[in-house]
Amino acid sequence: MTRTAVVWFRRDLRLHDLPTSAAAAAAGDQALALFVLDDALLRPSGAARTAFLYRCLRALDADLGGRLLVLRGDPVAVLPQVVEQVGADSVHISADYAPYGAARDAAVAERVPLVRTGSPYAVAPGRIRKADGTPYRVFTPFSRAWHEHGWRSPARTAADTVAWLDPTDFPGRVEIPDDPALDAELPPAGERAALAAWRQYRDEGLAEYPALRDRPDRDATSRLSPYLKFGCLHPRTLLAEAAAGSVFVTELAWREFYADVLFHRPETARHNYITRFDRMGYATGPEADELFAAWCAGRTGYPIVDAGMRQLLAEGWMHNRVRMITASFLTKDLHLPWWWGARHFLRYLVDGDLASNQHGWQWVAGTGTDASPFVRVFNPLTQGEKFDPAGDYVRRWVPELRGVAGKAVHRVGAAPPVGYPPPIVDHAIERRVALDRYEQIRDR
Repeated sequence: MTRTAVVWFRRDLRLHDLPTSAAAAAAGDQALALFVLDDALLRPSGAARTAFLYRCLRALDADLGGRLLVLRGDPVAVLPQVVEQVGADSVHISADYAPYGAARDAAVAERVPLVRTGSPYAVAPGRIRKADGTPYRVFTPFSRAWHEHGWRSPARTAADTVAWLDPTDFPGRVEIPDDPALDAELPPAGERAALAAWRQYRDEGLAEYPALRDRPDRDATSRLSPYLKFGCLHPRTLLAEAAAGSVFVTELAWREFYADVLFHRPETARHNYITRFDRMGYATGPEADELFAAWCAGRTGYPIVDAGMRQLLAEGWMHNRVRMITASFLTKDLHLPWWWGARHFLRYLVDGDLASNQHGWQWVAGTGTDASPFVRVFNPLTQGEKFDPAGDYVRRWVPELRGVAGKAVHRVGAAPPVGYPPPIVDHAIERRVALDRYEQIRDR
């Protein structure tokens, strides 16, 4: 009697190093490749991330020889129907540890035989704990324990690991939707593109990463985050080929740390990790809305901030150093809530990941984990001069300033070139205001 399994793809849109396909092959003679378009996840996803997802699905379907079944609906209702239709004995997934995904999978598991194998992480969230069994709150000791724990080698899987069913006549099958309208220029999608990007960076850029990773004017980072977001590439692949203990590997640990934090404290996706910041005062009213709109559009009069915000709109991506600068400016100079900025980033980022985005914002805002206190305020002028020393990054994204030579582009001040706004706030004054606001809640 032929045994059938279902492989339910989510954040693992690849065929190599895919433990779920190996588990499905062990459990059945054939498998159905399934992806469910879930409006609960698609609604908050911006055009760039949605388009990239659809392109990754098209690439996966092509790698499967057109045998990816795409359905639309609530997975809790869809999966039982699929299992009944094909007579499946098991449904195989990579475990999801995010708040919505974990709750969804628990509900599905009550209705179908759900088998979890692997996850989008090298080490599953919740596995690394302190000696007393409590979770880590600070990155450095977590990273040390994470390195010591280690991770599995990449799984030996490929397109032919399992015999894939032809879903052509499956009831309710839908076509992968057309891309939504967008202005951002996205990277090539899919597993093949991800592997090509990694190999090129490994061979040509990885050696310079420690020295150049904070330079937005240099194309010195891997830009693999969109592929990691959708699992076109697993971190195991990178860890197997990058030098153990290197700066690059430690940066991968940040992704794992924030996933672990969100797993233990799911409420921190929307609320302050350090609860005393619930008493922090923020700017309100029409003026706050105007400041936020200027920040979103890259019209603050601070060139490094504006360059980053415009890069976000144009590419659905922003250099990590500039993410920190723009986040600090929103929270410490404009006195706006971190979640306003986090929501804006998630709307536009092609690599928008709930754990990394929300906790990266909280790190900068001083409301989250680790030893980054609120009193650390990024100076957008000196940050620009230090990390974009010739001004090339600013001139690339702020055309109004292309006539300003060298590092002077960072200090155009109150008399900027025609078409570029003067600073909307005075950094020195607003830094003091931010610190005063903090003093009001620090010891209470």
